[in-house]
Amino acid sequence: MDYQIQPNSRRCAITGRELQPGERFFSVLLDEDHRLVRKDFSPEGWKGPPAGAVSFWTGHVQTATDKLKPRFDDDLLEECFQRLDGQTEPGRVNFRYVVALLLMRRRRFRYETSMVQDGVEKMILRCQRTQTKHEVVNPRLNDEEMAQVQDEVFNVLGWK
Repeated sequence: MDYQIQPNSRRCAITGRELQPGERFFSVLLDEDHRLVRKDFSPEGWKGPPAGAVSFWTGHVQTATDKLKPRFDDDLLEECFQRLDGQTEPGRVNFRYVVALLLMRRRRFRYETSMVQDGVEKMILRCQRTQTKHEVVNPRLNDEEMAQVQDEVFNVLGWK
């Protein structure tokens, strides 16, 4: 369950140019050979999300004076969560589960109930903004796996 996704590379994947502190960048999460891979782009290198993108977002390269505390973007979390809907690959199921837990912690989602369907436990969550219900597979992660996936979510989204 090792994702090996790097944090912001500070280099455009298209032009190779180094991204400067304070500069806007675009990031995308791709599935390459059954691994989630993050790629960063400069504004001039960004032509929109590539085909097969799991998620994409924008941000600014940190400056020396920026606080190191991550700024959570609930919309980004929810978009990532929705893009992983219906995925069956274990790494993606785990990733979506941890994102769902973060959205519950952020009070974007509210737990309603759990159910077992075909031997698979699922949580039913309701989006507080849209009132939409979501089913989330509980992959039954142990503490070590949970910490690893949570770290991976933070790394992928550039929060670590």
